[in-house]
Amino acid sequence: MRILVAPDKYAGTLSAVEAAEAIATGWRRTAPGDELDLAPVSDGGPGFLDALHAGLGGELIAVTVSGPFGEPVPAAVLRIGTTAYVESAQACGLHLTGGRRGEDATTYGVGELLRAALDGGARRVVVGLGGSGSNDGGAGLLAALGAAADVPLDQGVAGLRGLTRITLPERPAAELVVASDVDNPLTGLFGATKVFGPQKGIADLPAADAALEALAAAAGRVAAVEKGAGAAGGLGYALLLLGATRRPGLGVIADAVDLDDRLARADLVITGEGAFDASSRGGKVPVAVAELAARHARPCVVLAGRVEIGVREARSLGVEAAYSVVDVAGEERALGDPHRALADLAERVARTWHVGE
Repeated sequence: MRILVAPDKYAGTLSAVEAAEAIATGWRRTAPGDELDLAPVSDGGPGFLDALHAGLGGELIAVTVSGPFGEPVPAAVLRIGTTAYVESAQACGLHLTGGRRGEDATTYGVGELLRAALDGGARRVVVGLGGSGSNDGGAGLLAALGAAADVPLDQGVAGLRGLTRITLPERPAAELVVASDVDNPLTGLFGATKVFGPQKGIADLPAADAALEALAAAAGRVAAVEKGAGAAGGLGYALLLLGATRRPGLGVIADAVDLDDRLARADLVITGEGAFDASSRGGKVPVAVAELAARHARPCVVLAGRVEIGVREARSLGVEAAYSVVDVAGEERALGDPHRALADLAERVARTWHVGE
């Protein structure tokens, strides 16, 4: 059999690259003769650069930028020809804030990453959005590129209160692309603050949303209602102001690594993530991969840390079967030794798919 292994990260335990390797390790114990094609993927959030680098190679340029609270953090720009890729979570990710002080977290470091890519001569810059601990509407990013206002732009959404005037930086000459599967607007009931603010530790949601309303009133309301403006705490909005176009994060990865062609050559597709649950229906990686598999009439199975979707619903999403690491290995082992636990699950699943050969 030809197996395409295309998982996302297993949040908090394994990167997409590590997950793909674990699945391959377990599968080969049962079926060493199978041909495995590893294609770790991402929706634009944490692991975006790792997935691209694993699939395409390129040059990783190390940089140090400002973290969500101004502290220096390590990050990188991936350069492939005249295109540069950056991952916003490296500078303002939820893993850096611990889900606390979201109103104080800045995206200034993402602006520094973008500036590093532009200064390196990139003609096209793709910014992966997702997994952010910030909620400043991208004000910090704009400040790093030269924006000025009548309030501080680099002190998180809390610093935007009272904003009435802002001078935006010049639009970069390079093409900008936002890679994100989030299509929320900047503000309102379905905006960045109301939907994602609680997980970032923002206590006063109405005040934070009002601050983003003030930013939109000063900088431009049209971009605020575009799809994806609310991605990564409003980073999508700032990039749209700079002339960026939005593409689904998985679509960026899929095109870059020829995922569709590789999928067409497979007999079985394996994908996965930390939790295959109700949120997966919103276009997360496993469902998106299953949709691609369905176009080629290829069966797709999910190996997830947890599975909270029933068989019928999974099949309605294009997933032939979904298997849980926790159900097989137990929660303690799944979290304590995730690589081995996922490999063991893959070994069992391989037996199921080779029965009767």
